[in-house]
Amino acid sequence: MEITLYHGSEKIVERPLYGAGRPTTDYGSGFYCTENCELAKEWACSEGNSGFANQYKLSLDGLSVMNLNDAQYNTLNWLAVLLENRTFGLRAPLSLEARDFILSRYLPDYKSADVMIGYRADDSYFTFCRLFLRNSITLEQLQRAMLLGRLGDQVVLKSRRAFNQIVFEQALPADENIYYPLYVARDQNAQKDFLKIINKDSPLDGYYMIDIIRQNWKNDDPRLF
Repeated sequence: MEITLYHGSEKIVERPLYGAGRPTTDYGSGFYCTENCELAKEWACSEGNSGFANQYKLSLDGLSVMNLNDAQYNTLNWLAVLLENRTFGLRAPLSLEARDFILSRYLPDYKSADVMIGYRADDSYFTFCRLFLRNSITLEQLQRAMLLGRLGDQVVLKSRRAFNQIVFEQALPADENIYYPLYVARDQNAQKDFLKIINKDSPLDGYYMIDIIRQNWKNDDPRLF
């Protein structure tokens, strides 16, 4: 099986290099792509400069794929991976306790996967996660927030085997004058919609992080799905 992928960048990337990615990205070191060409063009212009949507074909034959959006995984599985790789700057005792609790109970064995699929933690998503860890929003609000703004799923090549099976096809130009405003608007719309959720919900409804810790929810707890 083959899939078409796009990598947004200010440069043309004909040969992705295994091990060259930054370890502090969402899922650790890897090559971050999307199946949406227009989204890749937005990501290419995220710093306000023009760039390219580099197009590839990836053969999935023989590769293990972990899709964190599958029904077998929950939002805290995704958050656990994020906590292991990204810097959240947590200082409050409850936030630190929440981080340790999530990492100890919900971290999947993602390092054995050749390819990972899941949400991209743009500014908005990152903010939503911090609010949840600080006990400021409920799990239900976090889950609904993940669907806002259509910030996009990313496909990440993790293993050397996966890198050996990706083939460059072409580089499609992305004009900053078109795609940078779209990139900014996507994130802003997610934040506006999130405020609507917060203003509509009662603060007494739903489960907060402190509830999950006190009740010692397991990874298969139906309330997580």
